[in-house]
Amino acid sequence: MTKLPSVLITGASSGIGATYADRFARRGHDLVLVARDGARMEALAARLRQDTGVAIDILPADLTQREDLARVEARLREDETIGILINNAGAALSGAFDEQSLDDIERLVALNTTAVVRLANVAASRFAKAGSGAIINIASVVGLVPEFGQTVYGATKAFVTFLSQGMTHELAPKGVYVQAVLPAATATEIWQRAGADTSTLHTMMRVDELVDAALVGFDRRETITIPPLPDAAQWDSYQAARQAMLPGFANARAAERYRAAS
Repeated sequence: MTKLPSVLITGASSGIGATYADRFARRGHDLVLVARDGARMEALAARLRQDTGVAIDILPADLTQREDLARVEARLREDETIGILINNAGAALSGAFDEQSLDDIERLVALNTTAVVRLANVAASRFAKAGSGAIINIASVVGLVPEFGQTVYGATKAFVTFLSQGMTHELAPKGVYVQAVLPAATATEIWQRAGADTSTLHTMMRVDELVDAALVGFDRRETITIPPLPDAAQWDSYQAARQAMLPGFANARAAERYRAAS
């Protein structure tokens, strides 16, 4: 019987990452868990080993630190058993953009974009050569909604969504599947870590429901999976409106509306 590919999951100590670990372990996949909190990952791994019998490696790392990130990149590059990458690690910032510190913004961008694109690139390079593999990038609906006011966080998640779409365009012909998952408000520790006030949020999706829905999209090989969106045709219309603009982008002259009246 063909052995299932191992799954490397970032941000695997709690929340979405830990739930992905549980679900893929129950599907029979060996795991490589990456996060800062080694003790929590060890506890998770012990439970999943007992429940499922899969092999689980722990790789403690702070993905905002270049040396730690390089160690995870090396594991992805060298371990040919890994056939699925889940880019889940991420953080948020509370407060208004003009009040956030540059250091906090830099750390957020490093985790939410730099680490994501570096790990995706390393995985994609090996997967494309092998002609198979999958990359799941956790984005957010916030990346589509500047009205939410989470300017830097939303910008990083818009980056992840666009990255995933571009990767799909380039990598699908080479046998590599890329999925972007766009959660809305989900009951994870990201809120407490950001110091955010959750009292204004009327509802939050349970983590297990979010991941289970995302895996339905994964099994269907969706490029974009938005678990809380009831009407898939709305996303299709959004995409169609975007694509309808493409011919206009090729014009060599400014649109008539921008030309000064003669």
